[in-house]
Amino acid sequence: MTAGLDKMPAVTIRNISEETHRALRTRAVQHGRSTEAEIRDILESAVRPEGRVKLGSLLNAIGREAGLSEQEVAALHNRDKTAASPMDFE
Repeated sequence: MTAGLDKMPAVTIRNISEETHRALRTRAVQHGRSTEAEIRDILESAVRPEGRVKLGSLLNAIGREAGLSEQEVAALHNRDKTAASPMDFE
């Protein structure tokens, strides 16, 4: 692991059919990547589709409709884009 990088979460998927596993391997080969990389891509596409509405873009549009100045709209574009961490209730 490269120094300074956070450890990424891991998921184990059990009890998938041989047919599904074979289809995943075939799909991975077609895309020129490992089965694991293919599964990551499938999951990413499923939970973060390209057409999703992004909160920042939505707020920007609302701000324009509300009559914000160009300077105020520019401030929205320069916001912190770091992904939020989920809350820990323990």
